[in-house]
Amino acid sequence: MEPFTFASSSQLKLPVAIKVNRLEGYEKPLPYSTLLRRPDLRHRGSNLSPHSELYITVQPFADSKPLTVHAQTPYKHFKATRSWAQWLTLPVDYSSLPVNTQLAITAWDLSPVNPHGGDDGHHIPFAGTTIPLFDETATLRTGRQKCRMWRHRAADGFSDSSTPWRERKKRGQRGEENGHALVNERHVRREAELERLVDLIKKQEMGEISENKWLDQMVYRQIEKLERQSVKDASKPYGSTVNAEQNGDVPVCAEGDPDHVDGVFYLFIEFPRFDHPIVFTDHEYPPPPITSMGAPQTQGDAVNFKPPPEVQLGPGIHPDSSQGDPASGRLIRIYDPEIGYADNPAENKHRRLIRGGQRNALDRDLKPNPKMRDFLNKIMYYGPTVELNDKEKDEIWRFRHHLTRDKRALTKLVKSVNWGEPAESRQAIALLPKWAEIDIDDALELLGPGVRNSAVRAYAVDRLRKADDEELLLYLLQLVQALKFDQPLTAKEDDELDSSLASFVIARSADNMKLGNYLYWYLMVELDEASPTQTRENRKLFARVSYDFMKELDRSVEGRARRRVLLKQAEFITVLSKISKDMATSRADRTKKIEQLKKFLADPKNDMVTMDPPMPLPLDPEVSVTGVVPDDANVFKSSLFPLYLNFKTSTGETYPLMFKTGDDLRQDQLVIQIIALMDRLLMKENLDLKLTPYRILATSTLAGAVQFVPSTPVSAILTSPKFKTSILGYLRSHNPASPGTPSILGVRKEAMDTYVKSVAGYCVITYLLGVGDRHLDNLLLTPDGHFLHIDYGYILGRDPKPMAPLMKLSREMIEGMGGSSVQANPESQFDIFRQYCFTAYTTLRRSSSLILNLFALMQDANIPGLALYGDQAVRKVEERFKLDVSEEEAIGFFAQLIEREMGAWGPVVIDKLHGFVQGWRA
Repeated sequence: MEPFTFASSSQLKLPVAIKVNRLEGYEKPLPYSTLLRRPDLRHRGSNLSPHSELYITVQPFADSKPLTVHAQTPYKHFKATRSWAQWLTLPVDYSSLPVNTQLAITAWDLSPVNPHGGDDGHHIPFAGTTIPLFDETATLRTGRQKCRMWRHRAADGFSDSSTPWRERKKRGQRGEENGHALVNERHVRREAELERLVDLIKKQEMGEISENKWLDQMVYRQIEKLERQSVKDASKPYGSTVNAEQNGDVPVCAEGDPDHVDGVFYLFIEFPRFDHPIVFTDHEYPPPPITSMGAPQTQGDAVNFKPPPEVQLGPGIHPDSSQGDPASGRLIRIYDPEIGYADNPAENKHRRLIRGGQRNALDRDLKPNPKMRDFLNKIMYYGPTVELNDKEKDEIWRFRHHLTRDKRALTKLVKSVNWGEPAESRQAIALLPKWAEIDIDDALELLGPGVRNSAVRAYAVDRLRKADDEELLLYLLQLVQALKFDQPLTAKEDDELDSSLASFVIARSADNMKLGNYLYWYLMVELDEASPTQTRENRKLFARVSYDFMKELDRSVEGRARRRVLLKQAEFITVLSKISKDMATSRADRTKKIEQLKKFLADPKNDMVTMDPPMPLPLDPEVSVTGVVPDDANVFKSSLFPLYLNFKTSTGETYPLMFKTGDDLRQDQLVIQIIALMDRLLMKENLDLKLTPYRILATSTLAGAVQFVPSTPVSAILTSPKFKTSILGYLRSHNPASPGTPSILGVRKEAMDTYVKSVAGYCVITYLLGVGDRHLDNLLLTPDGHFLHIDYGYILGRDPKPMAPLMKLSREMIEGMGGSSVQANPESQFDIFRQYCFTAYTTLRRSSSLILNLFALMQDANIPGLALYGDQAVRKVEERFKLDVSEEEAIGFFAQLIEREMGAWGPVVIDKLHGFVQGWRA
């Protein structure tokens, strides 16, 4: 099937337009007998001259009803033909039109005498036609159209119109041929020539035929001549009058005059042309919510002392039940669309009664009994994605004063409050100063999209003020996204943003170079004009935040110096982006690209060899670089040709990084940020799993820098005879056991511990995040034993290959720690590996609310991997935490997961196929 490119009518935000070209037709003059019976006709304009002044009205209709007011052609005097050549614009857009839209087009005549008497009604319909705006395939009509005009009728615009733009085809009787019995050959040739010229005009309008003005004018005049003659021929009957009388096709007068025959008229119009066909698409409404109320269940053993009511069943209602439900045969189930959308008035009144009035004073001293205390405690353990039912909300509200001592209860109270009730909102806000100090994860939940009250969001910001800069840096990416959920920003007297979150982020970032560095680049990504998914309102919001940030920096000498550093970084990234694009688009081979790159970097004009003063690196502002090492530059062998650059630092060391364009690094940046957060959470529990959260910074939606970690892909290790095609051989080669130092399996104990811990940490983390596309080229191993993953293009369970594992744990990785059997190898570290996995999994489960809230704040960040699932992205992560089971059951589940992935044959096949494909490409 050939590809078909089209546009959607719902995206066509343009007013409907139509060009009225000319009216062609022929009609015999009125006979004297008609003028004697109707003296008023002699004063009608169309009877005085065949080129009398007419005007055209166009009005859209749908379902036999007008959609808007009509548009009208201006007054114009005609000499030889009725030609307007006028574009009319209707006050309605294409995007708002239904598929059955029709245009009712009427030509109006003028008469000084009203045939029905009176002084009004001097506008008399000359002819009318109705043309659908969309054709039979729901495609918008474009280009020139020829419409049949019906004399003495105004276009009705009805669904079954009496003034169709084309005459309906009539079926011939049996034994007779359809159409006319006799055909004029000259007329046929003229129609064929006219059709050929019209097709050529369409090709010229599409740009397939070049223009030639003086020849084109001759062709246009010839087409008008042929069309005029075609209209005259259409008014002449072909064939026998007997057959016409039998078929009922004898021409008559629409006004009932037996001595006069109406002429045939055609209106030539033109619709706008577009680059692609416009196909009708309706607005996609969300599926209606389904009530959770089930049918009443009847107990079979229950004794019903009340006799059943006598019900007279109507037609189509069968008393026998075929589905096993006693009520299904006797009842008609009708879906109520208000269920799930509209609030129940009775419930609203009940809520106002129990939450207002005199009960407020009683609630202050209300204490829950043991049963209610257990019920409330169960609610406190709910995750951030759990919706509370009405009973839970009412109980949270009843005991709100008692719950002020529980820091976990505030987020539940916010969900329970009806913020549309002013009195209820005031009571809830008054409790905020009395509440126990909440944790950071709850504060982030209050800054999410589900909370719009400015007082609650300001309370959450006050909690964030107590976090240090290092902790704040872990959430800065999400706080930038949380700015979207603030109320519309208003300006103060000094023209600054009145937003507590924006003011807080700006103030803290202006005082800390590291925070300010990352805030600047996070804002630059949001302001990237190449992002098609960023809305105009959000881009305007981030532009204002960026402006206020720069304004805050200008208030101090140190701030102005930091601003100059940020501007220098921007110039630096611009140069790198240009080099990377040139390398990617160049047709030279890789060797020449490397030479061009070194030559460009070594050129003094580009200010890359020496940077004085040293510049904080955007990827890591704690590292100040003094210049690049041109001889170390390289271009990776990849489809995007990333650049490898090695920078000299102010401490005399080097800092390697990779810079590439054409790839969206925002998702990798998010995953690395979550890994860094998880590493910090594990560190708090004294569990160092030797993770390597290397740095990634997206500088735009399609460019960014990645810290280069010297390492070797596992695929290369397993194919290297130097390491005996094993991970254990690699570790022994780089970390051999020496006399007098502890060792395991011939490897220094420190290196083996690092390997086992890092494998356990990444197994747990990649499982929780649902990282996909885990082949051996995406697994790296450093000489000191650090194991790490790269390339996070697929997350939340997505994978480009079939039979994808939930967690990457291959046989080779297990053999690197001595195998899975302690009996076969007493030095095996597999049991220790399992314990690290269990400890890490349970530790991160306890902090699941923080991780889920961070994902919730990123769901509107236009990151492809998250946008694919929308608001379900958070639930994808929540499913893997197994929060609905106990900790012991969760450990048992993870133990089964390890056993299953160790013996899975699907990942082995995928790795073999991937290695074969990569070898074939090389």
